[in-house]
Amino acid sequence: MKQYRIAAIPGDGIGKEVIPEGLKVLRAVAAQEELDLEIETFPWGAEHYLQTGEFMPADALIKLESFDAIYFGGVGHPDVDDSLPGKHCTFRVRKAFQQYVNLRPIRLLPDVQSPLRDKRAEDIDFVIIRENVEGEFAGVGGIINPDRPDGLAIQTGVFTRRGVERVAHYAFELARTRRGKLTNVTKSNALTYGLLYWDRVIEEVHQSYLDVEYEKLYVDAAAMNFVLHPERFDVTLTTNLFGDILSDLGGALIGSLGLAPSGNINPERQFPSMFEPIHGSAPDIAGRGIANPLATIWSGALMLEHLGEGVAAQRILGSIMAVLQDKDGPRPVDLGGKATTIEIGDAVAQRLSQGGA
Repeated sequence: MKQYRIAAIPGDGIGKEVIPEGLKVLRAVAAQEELDLEIETFPWGAEHYLQTGEFMPADALIKLESFDAIYFGGVGHPDVDDSLPGKHCTFRVRKAFQQYVNLRPIRLLPDVQSPLRDKRAEDIDFVIIRENVEGEFAGVGGIINPDRPDGLAIQTGVFTRRGVERVAHYAFELARTRRGKLTNVTKSNALTYGLLYWDRVIEEVHQSYLDVEYEKLYVDAAAMNFVLHPERFDVTLTTNLFGDILSDLGGALIGSLGLAPSGNINPERQFPSMFEPIHGSAPDIAGRGIANPLATIWSGALMLEHLGEGVAAQRILGSIMAVLQDKDGPRPVDLGGKATTIEIGDAVAQRLSQGGA
């Protein structure tokens, strides 16, 4: 029996509601696939900060490094400055564990209505690969004399050859396993240093993958085509900032952010990777029991796939689709239904026991 150690960090807001449902499904599929999941939960996040003065303890990374993967809900609280959670929690983990690939599938599932009235499931099925530790979120800059008339703020994007090459190789390799196309989303006509270099390095990497169709799109044109022609995209490679924005747009295209999973991946497996829904802590609906747990459950499937358990991952995804296709079954509130978070989690776990789709 294969054993995996999973660190669960529910975090804040709806993270505390959706992670338990994800764990419920993971335990169900583990029982069927004869996997031994050793799960340890940590109470870190913005609420922890309000109670203790720290988002994570000083030795948090040492503790997490011994796990095979991290299952994360979301971080953020209305009483905590929004600039702090990323710096002291998510960015800290991503950088320390070299999770330089942020993988975000954008796939319209059967019987889910996209806001794009003419698009069907086969039209919206692509992956956003977001560079995850450099770029615009590198944290390089400062503020000088903020309260004076000559106040100055500088935020510097960081693009290194090593950083761009490694995420580009990952994206081209992924394209080879899909439909063989990669779109580089950039803005090098305006950001003529950092993103011009980004483009140059990606085009150099492309020379090792001439079997993959390659195109370059400026981010404004890409956003337009996400809406008008989503079928154009297969693997989309972009920077930290653009990937953050475009993946929320992608979540809208597939019907709800409640359906959008993600993985923060260290491809070399030198460190644990972290898997999370892209919707964050959503404090506006926290505590109401109506959050859609399917993005979290799907993120759990991505985690199992990363760990080499592809069959278990597909069983989870098949069960998600079966629940959504059941006309008489529960449906999440964000998709027009009335089911609670727990009812959706129960339905997916039950479908697993019935063999999924």
